Amino acid sequence: MSYLEYTVKTVPTGLRKVLYINWALVVLLTAIASVGILMLYSVSGGRMEVWAEPQMERFALGLMAMFTVAFVPIWFWRNMAGLAFAVSLVLLLAVEFVGTVGMGAQRWIDLGFMRLQPSELTKITLVMILAAYYDWLDIKKTSRPLWVLIPVVLTLIPVALVLRQPDLGTALLLLFGGGVMMFLAGVHILYFIVVVALGVGLVAAVFMSRDTPWQLLKDYQFRRIDTFLDPSSDPLGAGYHISQAKIALGSGGWSGRGFMQGTQSRLNFLPEKHTDFIFTTLAEEFGFVGAASLLALYVALIVFTIVTALSNRDRFSSLLTLGIAATLFFYFSINTAMVMGLAPVVGVPLPLVSYGGSAMLVLMLAYGLVQSAHIHRARGRT
Repeated sequence: MSYLEYTVKTVPTGLRKVLYINWALVVLLTAIASVGILMLYSVSGGRMEVWAEPQMERFALGLMAMFTVAFVPIWFWRNMAGLAFAVSLVLLLAVEFVGTVGMGAQRWIDLGFMRLQPSELTKITLVMILAAYYDWLDIKKTSRPLWVLIPVVLTLIPVALVLRQPDLGTALLLLFGGGVMMFLAGVHILYFIVVVALGVGLVAAVFMSRDTPWQLLKDYQFRRIDTFLDPSSDPLGAGYHISQAKIALGSGGWSGRGFMQGTQSRLNFLPEKHTDFIFTTLAEEFGFVGAASLLALYVALIVFTIVTALSNRDRFSSLLTLGIAATLFFYFSINTAMVMGLAPVVGVPLPLVSYGGSAMLVLMLAYGLVQSAHIHRARGRT
């Protein structure tokens, strides 16, 4: 035993957990959130109280929540996975009856002090329940049809509930998240080949259903697809969002126009500049260098999360941590692809940067689980 290991083991248990925290993850999370606060200050015209200050308060609350979750042993969260998933499903059902409507969709529950979006919580509880399921399941049964069907059903239930809101972006994230968890658990590749084939057929069916009594998507969702395929077809209507986003991205050039000098956001040409399209504001003001730097922070956060997962000694912790890394990847990759015109506009926020409480709090809780797995790995139930 080295002197450092001996010194750590002589520290009281509570303080020892602080020493075991993966501080690199904390620094990266704080750096990304700081970029978001800076950009929210910019898009509000230099006023803290509009979006930047509330976002700062939410991040501080998220940090406290992360540390609280982190200090609880990971075996406890494994045992709570089923209950957490059930609660998230109940909240999704509650949205149907008591949910508040915003931007044409019913996705939130008004708690008075904040609006909770249960679908955000479900992204993490789905990862938890699938990690617990595959930790419980004999690895030899992973690819047997009956045992494959169970995680498929667990994934499709929240997907169906979220699609009713309607929220295609979050439904896709849930679907991708469930698929990644099954892949990481070792489900045979043939199942995924079949799913891809069915997916191609479904896409064909979606396009064939347009303007028929059995239309599979809402009209506005078809307009988003049309806009994605040809934004210039309706630059002042359905294509307005992506057209303005591309102007902002292109005008930033290599080094940007300068902090608080972006014309697209300052003159309100850029829609949803503080939420879904905040990345374009960053690119306009700080250019390619600023945008690439933010993406580098995300990549570093994912790499450190994967490294943490590989150092875990139990199946649940590893699957849970890798699932959260995949969820974060889908979050920021879909958002950035969306605002660059590489994917349809589906309303996915940029994690820790876009203005919003539910997404930030849930992501910080998720990294509390990552920290819990890291702190308590191979150290017993201390």
